[in-house]
Amino acid sequence: MPGPNSYTTIKSVDGWKAGGGAPAPKKKAPPPPPEEKAFYPEVLQALQKPSLTPDSSIPLDEWLTVFVAGASGDLAKKKTYPSLFDLFRHSFLPPNTIIVGYARSPTPDADFRAKIKGFLKGGTEEEKDAFLKICIYRNGGYDSTEAVRKVFDEVNVMEKSCPTYNRLYYFAIPPTVFVPIGKSIKEAAIDVEEPGRGWSRLIVEKPFGHDLASFESLHKDISALYTEDYIYRIDHYLGKEIVQNLIILRFSNTIYEPLWNNKHISSVTITFKEDFGTQGRGGYFDKSGIIRDIIQNHLMQVMSLVAMEPPVAATGHADAANFVRDEKVKVLNCVEPVTLDDCVLGQYLASEDGTEPAYLDDDTVPDDSVTPTFATTILYVKNPRWEGVPFILKAGKALNERKAEIRIQFKKPSGLTGLFPDTHVPTNELIMRLQPNEAVYMKANVKSPGLATNIMTSELDLSYKS
Repeated sequence: MPGPNSYTTIKSVDGWKAGGGAPAPKKKAPPPPPEEKAFYPEVLQALQKPSLTPDSSIPLDEWLTVFVAGASGDLAKKKTYPSLFDLFRHSFLPPNTIIVGYARSPTPDADFRAKIKGFLKGGTEEEKDAFLKICIYRNGGYDSTEAVRKVFDEVNVMEKSCPTYNRLYYFAIPPTVFVPIGKSIKEAAIDVEEPGRGWSRLIVEKPFGHDLASFESLHKDISALYTEDYIYRIDHYLGKEIVQNLIILRFSNTIYEPLWNNKHISSVTITFKEDFGTQGRGGYFDKSGIIRDIIQNHLMQVMSLVAMEPPVAATGHADAANFVRDEKVKVLNCVEPVTLDDCVLGQYLASEDGTEPAYLDDDTVPDDSVTPTFATTILYVKNPRWEGVPFILKAGKALNERKAEIRIQFKKPSGLTGLFPDTHVPTNELIMRLQPNEAVYMKANVKSPGLATNIMTSELDLSYKS
């Protein structure tokens, strides 16, 4: 999701109707569906009484419409709506905001709100209810320009209450429908000439295709509809607190940057573990597997932040995001192709106590599937900073615990055998735990209490959990 300063720091969109064709004729907004008669007064009442004071950087006289395509899906209820709620309760959304969920299946607003409420984390019941009042749901085909136009004819009645209104289109959908819904939105909402229109942005969740060929095809089709000013391709892992902290930790501390190289670091391990299986979603997972689902996006994004060179600027500059992106691309271009000798693949079996069925026991998974649910791969970055240091990426489902972490293992100091003969000296490690219970801690060696000269490991701990 966009960060707290999205409305002031990310690139502005000029010429929102670029490549848009002739303006569509103005149409009278159709009345709301019968089952939604309370829509306008309920939403407007919620907007007139914001429960929180807006952040000073948020424009108070602008309207924001967030259009969530795929609102009935797993990603939307588990990630998109909880993230929007977090922005809402911390006053990072404009006071005049409406969140429009859109998907194929017909669902009344009340049922839709009840469905997503259980996934909203933190906050009070009052805050959750206030947030849900600005959430509505409409259904229609992703390839239906008319259905999308009907939604925005309805929403535009409220948007016109502000001198300027902006629209954020969030694609929480499979890549197979990116182009159909993108085309519908362009024809129904973006190409239509309307007074007061501000910026329009499309946020596209990963995966963006399933291989290079499908990416190139999808990129070509989306680019035919929109210029790059509109499109924001995201990986939601970049929104994790520890991931966002990586640049600060690396480049603002004198003690780390001099050690951040192959002279002092022996290995970097980035791990993602889940303690549950596919839980009936094996049919979807089987089309991607753990490598496409986790390693080549989430873990590679984290790796690029760990390994990249210092950017020109990380904040406070109009092109700061592009500077960071450029350094990530540079380091990824230095990664040598993976060999099979550096890979381990696996597929989980049933648990010994029978509580967790095997992957192949999932009715939605083909009986002869060889899709990996576990993978370890070793990458090498061929540049002066990292030559010879293995970057070990591990991901798996139905493992012994739920955990995601970055583990930097340092080389041992020289001369230890002379200084501490016949003594085991543990390795120093810097661990950044992404989930659960975010933390950063350093494993340092100290003398154990007592009269003997024994070495023990102590953790210098920064825990995010209050």
